[in-house]
Amino acid sequence: MKGLEHPILITGGAGFIGSALVRRLALSGERLVIVDALTYAGNLDSIGSAMAIPTTAFERVDIRDAEALARVFVEHQPRAVMHLAAESHVDRSIDGPDAFMETNVLGTFQLLQVARRHWLTMSDKSRRDFRFVHVSTDEVFGALGEAGKFSESSPYDPRSPYSASKASSDHIARAWHHTYGLPVIVTNCSNNYGPFQFPEKLIPLMILSALRGDALPVYGDGSNVRDWIFVEDHVEGLIAALERGVPGGTYLFGGDAERRNIEVVRAVCTVLDEMNPEGAPHNRLITFVKDRPGHDYRYAIDARVATEELGWRPRHTFERGLRETVAWYLKNSQWRDRVRSGDYRGERLGLQSSE
Repeated sequence: MKGLEHPILITGGAGFIGSALVRRLALSGERLVIVDALTYAGNLDSIGSAMAIPTTAFERVDIRDAEALARVFVEHQPRAVMHLAAESHVDRSIDGPDAFMETNVLGTFQLLQVARRHWLTMSDKSRRDFRFVHVSTDEVFGALGEAGKFSESSPYDPRSPYSASKASSDHIARAWHHTYGLPVIVTNCSNNYGPFQFPEKLIPLMILSALRGDALPVYGDGSNVRDWIFVEDHVEGLIAALERGVPGGTYLFGGDAERRNIEVVRAVCTVLDEMNPEGAPHNRLITFVKDRPGHDYRYAIDARVATEELGWRPRHTFERGLRETVAWYLKNSQWRDRVRSGDYRGERLGLQSSE
């Protein structure tokens, strides 16, 4: 799909996963339009050199603003949309669910409406080639027990304000495909990690807290299980879905790397002991704290459909990806200091409903 005149529009392109997608596509020669409201987790520094490429455009637009979105579509005439703009932190959704409903539900609705109107103005061939890739999470499926994995046929059972808002947006996106014919593809992924991730999420929070000598808070007894995927592997899956996915289809991406939360934290400490021995042993900082309200026990992804239909598979083991991640945070002290200098300083979120 490279070298075509019309760009790919990426919402949330200054966020963690979005910026990784932007960096990959821009440096491969794609024309891009980045749409981002630059909320607390959005950072143009994460896009890096891609912003200097003449074929990359940036629009500071909130996806809830239908008028601004319509202007962007008219001016740039995108041939595809990759929708990653979302409020995404479970703990933050417990404290303030309003922003999650407004952005993830209403914002997705506004974006689909504007994209559909744009799609209807296109030539027959361009309409056939157009794609709307809606990026979601495995959390919409609820929680698993000790066995089993989520698949494309798993029933929805969201348990948090965040996952409920994403589940709603998934249903809206599919409805726009089935009712209006908009070529929508839905993807769901497991926990992402890697460079440029905002430090409210587990792995960067542990890295940055350990470097400061702060406590490493582990919820409950640390037994909750997540499947981890390195962000670059997820990005490759999203590009495969864009290029080879079937409209109306759903694709799940996971890293085949289930770990208990306490195992993840200990692994971070082990890598830090090697790469930053001055603070070793870092596991002395581990502290067990009151569990998150409604904390889902286990998530796991069966990615066979993505493997068989898209030819995708993760390239990073958890150990390799974690080493690359820790090394990046150690090397990029200016970036990590800047993101910790704003409103969020690593404090505990998500306790409101249990107080």
